[in-house]
Amino acid sequence: MYCTIKYINVENELDFSKIEGFEWDEGNINKNWKKHLVTNEEAEEVFINIPRVMLLDEKHSKFEKRYKVLGLTDKKRRLSITFTIRNYKFRIISARDMNKKERSKYEEKIQSYSKI
Repeated sequence: MYCTIKYINVENELDFSKIEGFEWDEGNINKNWKKHLVTNEEAEEVFINIPRVMLLDEKHSKFEKRYKVLGLTDKKRRLSITFTIRNYKFRIISARDMNKKERSKYEEKIQSYSKI
């Protein structure tokens, strides 16, 4: 079954000055490496590097707000990161390479930002 997920741009709504870092524990420390060959360091780089696109994942935000960030690692790997914010820390739920649709969305958004 195919479903459409609605994302809303939230880059300007998130206050990065209050974020204290990343939450890594037994539940998520090596999960993305095992599933997608993405290191924790690569995942963290996407939050720092510009340009990036931050979106609210409305469909998956029933119990807590979930977000998606599309961006680049220091080595220009294009990643899609699903995360939430708990106790002023980013908690990464999933980190993987962008799919074709996400790459298109990322390119479209960064092109529109560069025109502002």
